[in-house]
Amino acid sequence: MHALIVAFVLMAVSAPAMAGERVTDAALGALAGAVVAGPVGLVAGGVVGYTAGPGIAREWGLRSHKRPVRKVAQER
Repeated sequence: MHALIVAFVLMAVSAPAMAGERVTDAALGALAGAVVAGPVGLVAGGVVGYTAGPGIAREWGLRSHKRPVRKVAQER
């Protein structure tokens, strides 16, 4: 059990900085999974939260569909 928690924490910490939202989604999924199904739910919820979390958040309107667009000045 402790090995699973340590592995999950290491995965969350080693995620790239741009995937900060995914780490939060994975943590929330793991917490929900642990409450519902114990240690197996912890791992399964973390995986589902990490992979499907951003799509679920977009569908619920919690995150934007578009990425910010950079405006480049035109040279004349």
